[in-house]
Amino acid sequence: MSDLPKVAETEELLKETSGSPPTRKTLIEKLDNWDDWASWDEFYRTYSGFVFHVARKTGLSDDEASDVVQETFIGVAKNLQKKKFDTSLGSFKSFLLNQARWRILDQFRRRKKQQSREANLYADETDERRTAPIDRCADPNGVALEKLWEKEWQDKVMDIALRRVRALVSPRQFQIFSCYVIKGWSPERVKKELGVNAAQVYLAKHRVGRILKREAAKLAETEQ
Repeated sequence: MSDLPKVAETEELLKETSGSPPTRKTLIEKLDNWDDWASWDEFYRTYSGFVFHVARKTGLSDDEASDVVQETFIGVAKNLQKKKFDTSLGSFKSFLLNQARWRILDQFRRRKKQQSREANLYADETDERRTAPIDRCADPNGVALEKLWEKEWQDKVMDIALRRVRALVSPRQFQIFSCYVIKGWSPERVKKELGVNAAQVYLAKHRVGRILKREAAKLAETEQ
């Protein structure tokens, strides 16, 4: 009988990463210095892809999501400049969500206005043809944005934690762990395709898993 780790087991192991991407207080505080381009670049690289991904999942196009990213980070910069976010008073995750939410809603409002104008051009056509573009417009209020944001945030955390772990263990052990725990291969398949024995499989699972939990705990501390 295979002792393939079940989905629940895998999720429980990776659940330890449900803290936050590295919103290091020192990084945010460095943004007070508008001449510190390195910190601003690191900040943008850390979060821009995340905001873009969430915007796309709400139903926006690539171009619309790109506009959300640009407008969100302009808003973040202005708020940080005006000292409207205090790292000691709240979660940066919630602050960033609010900044992105407004821009996502703006994009849907713009889209609806554009589609309304386009629909009016077909005033002589059937009601079905005229109203379809608007009806197909996603309703951002119908999207559980907080849940989506939390899910994507945790995925981002997992990605960061796994990248940290990859740098701390041997490539071989990480490969075994990835195949067995993340991809869900059976021990037999791992042994056959990677040319390892059962002891190596379980050693990689426990050793890499322990390091993953440790790195996840560090990330969780940054959010606190």
